[in-house]
Amino acid sequence: MKITPLRFALMAMLLVAFMTACGGGAQPAPATTTPEAPSSLSRSTEESEIAVEPTTGAEPTDEPEATAESSDPLLVNNVQDVKSAVVQIVAEGSFTDAQVGEQLNVAGSGSGFIIDPSGIAVTNNHVVTGAALLRVYVAGESTPRNARVLGVSECSDLAVIDIEGDDFPYVEWIDEPVEVGLDVYAAGFPLGDPEFTLTRGIISKANANGESSWASLDSVLEHDATINPGNSGGPLVTDAGKVVGVNYASSGDTNQYYAINDKDAQGIIDQLREGSDVSSIGINGTAVSDEVNSLYGIWVASVQSGSPADRAGISPGDIITRLENFVLATDGTMADYCDILRSHSEEDIMRVEVLRYDSQQVLEGQLNGEPLVVTTDFSQALVDEVDPSDDSAPAYEYTAISDDSGVLQVEVPTSWNDIDGSAWVADDGTELGPAITAAPDIESYSNTWNTPGMEFVALTSLDSEMSIDELLSFFDYADQCNNGGRYDYEDPLYTGQYDVWEACGGSDTILVVLATQPADGSFYSVVVVQAVTDADLEALDQILNTFIVAQ
Repeated sequence: MKITPLRFALMAMLLVAFMTACGGGAQPAPATTTPEAPSSLSRSTEESEIAVEPTTGAEPTDEPEATAESSDPLLVNNVQDVKSAVVQIVAEGSFTDAQVGEQLNVAGSGSGFIIDPSGIAVTNNHVVTGAALLRVYVAGESTPRNARVLGVSECSDLAVIDIEGDDFPYVEWIDEPVEVGLDVYAAGFPLGDPEFTLTRGIISKANANGESSWASLDSVLEHDATINPGNSGGPLVTDAGKVVGVNYASSGDTNQYYAINDKDAQGIIDQLREGSDVSSIGINGTAVSDEVNSLYGIWVASVQSGSPADRAGISPGDIITRLENFVLATDGTMADYCDILRSHSEEDIMRVEVLRYDSQQVLEGQLNGEPLVVTTDFSQALVDEVDPSDDSAPAYEYTAISDDSGVLQVEVPTSWNDIDGSAWVADDGTELGPAITAAPDIESYSNTWNTPGMEFVALTSLDSEMSIDELLSFFDYADQCNNGGRYDYEDPLYTGQYDVWEACGGSDTILVVLATQPADGSFYSVVVVQAVTDADLEALDQILNTFIVAQ
């Protein structure tokens, strides 16, 4: 008679006293299923559904005195006329938000400013990247103009666009040092309102920290001229209409607002307007950090068509977890990601690892090289081991199940509808941890090798000094199966090893036993899958891509 694999191993562990007493039904550490960016700063763009909450509304300011006019009638030379060179940008497209999921055909609104009478304008990367189309409203016009993106910089959060038309009023950069105490004005179209706004303040810090969850700048200007969502990409100007910075972030709780300084912006913008991207792979991304489950990376909201990210196969909703094998965003910012990009040219081949969050698949590939492929594809590795003549097994549909406590979650074939979600309990009544078993028939799965099924358990009461290798040693089926080898396992949440047992019971059945731990080592999880057909191997992939210990 065949004993259920997990029960067999757990009985062995109890016999050799690897178990310790555990009271009160302690549960594993929770796993976060929706990552959030930890930064206290807010992008100042206005986006449908996914925009940050607005800060206190902008207050009107006293009109500054006009300065002497330039000989060029199109050049703005006082703050009253800045309105003529500032534009509202409505970016329409489909995005994937970490909180609400996929959003189809939504519009986000930001600001920009024209720096050349031919229609060359500056805005933020996060306003335009990944949008299907841009509608630009020039001052005094009720009909939008089309515009195309010339170049972007993800890390500097800058973009240059070319607006349809000619002979536009334009602004110039300041030609003197920007010092603390300088009077400045934030111009733009906040909160998606088509009415132009102007707020007044001073430069409060000339070299503020520029690291955030969506950009990485060595230093930025801090000021107190109120900006709100929708001000993104708009100019920060002097009373002479000279641009001192590009507004991109706010911290409404502290009434601190930030602009990319003119010195850093100008050199990058010169490259962007020539059609070159700078420190970019073509994404609109945000750093996410989940210390509890060691999940770090760059959440991808949208991808620019034809970009290195697009060619590699990165999709909206992906989390870029590693670049050049370096774990990203461990501090909740884009700093490491951007440092890597700045250390390479735009054409360099770079290794990239991605977590496809909706399916929990891990993919690996290269930017400017080999496209992404699924690396946790157990079915392809083992497909030749099951009966190749069994073509009758249908492809499975899947459903999410959980144990009785709701701590364990996993997706299994809908036909594996005989489910036991009760916790593992030792003979002395000690609860060993939450568990769940699923199969078409649990009794047949437990006692034969010809019925597929799975078991998943989180063990909180094992000796914390036990290694994964020692844990797997209890799952020894050498008397019933051939040993197919032990392999390393890693995904964004857990690391461990798995054993493959073949030809179990003299049949073509394969048994895979996976043992893992989270980074903090707070518990062990064990997943056992018994595969009889090719379809069962596909189910193995689904199980290993979706198992999670949650709360």
